[in-house]
Amino acid sequence: MRTVSRGLISNAHRLSVSIPNILQQPISSVRTRSFGIRATKPKMGKNREEVENYNFIKSDPRWNKLQQLMHSESSGGWEKCWEEGLTPWDLGQPAPIIVHLHQSGALPKGRALVPGCGTGYDVVAMASPERYVVGLDISDIAIKKAEEVTTVCKFQLSSSLPNAKFVSFLKADFFTWCPTELFDLIFDYTFFCAIEPEMRAAWAQKIKDFLKPDGELITLMFPISDHVGGPPYKVSVSDYEEVLHPMGFQAISIVDNKLAIGPRKGREKLGRWKRSVRHSLL
Repeated sequence: MRTVSRGLISNAHRLSVSIPNILQQPISSVRTRSFGIRATKPKMGKNREEVENYNFIKSDPRWNKLQQLMHSESSGGWEKCWEEGLTPWDLGQPAPIIVHLHQSGALPKGRALVPGCGTGYDVVAMASPERYVVGLDISDIAIKKAEEVTTVCKFQLSSSLPNAKFVSFLKADFFTWCPTELFDLIFDYTFFCAIEPEMRAAWAQKIKDFLKPDGELITLMFPISDHVGGPPYKVSVSDYEEVLHPMGFQAISIVDNKLAIGPRKGREKLGRWKRSVRHSLL
């Protein structure tokens, strides 16, 4: 008989509400949670929704605390954030758009990578018998939490939700890691915006190195805003184009994320990218 620790049973009970509801219910029923960023004060003439978003962001001190911690720590800043539970980017659930793309069969099959995976909800949500997903994070604590989420999925939902069997998590630095196999899909959400802007060209080079020639990059671009400082650093479509175009990537589509949560609405775009045939052959 398999034994399960008291801590796991407790965590299974805690997570059994959120994980099944999110990953098995239709996308229209997925519960969303409010989540914001620090922004500059809106100018006169902004609409009511923008003002409300600003007020919510201003009232959430977590991003300011995160930035103070990151700028005060010469190394290990992200681990310190996880240590202190200062993780405002973590939704505690998969991104609704990823659930939708998975349910609608719109994700490439094969091997997938999620850099900066955090607690791994997106990793588990994307996984299936046709898609093995690797979650990568630089934080030991994040990887342990991701493995816990996956273990609870297997324990609670092994018969009805087999996707937790098709994932693995690695503690590694995205910029120095060398995978043994290439990927058919890379999904980036709150990773591009977390790195310093001067590292974005290196990010694009690694994306090219990790993807198969015909592989696809999906970027959930956030935060599209005019806020100052970071992390998270503000992003724009042109920021992605600036570093991806030299690598041979062209956008297949860039659309507003209609399934963005709370104050993220209007601040996210979903981009899908592939390398041109000429660059893929190089």
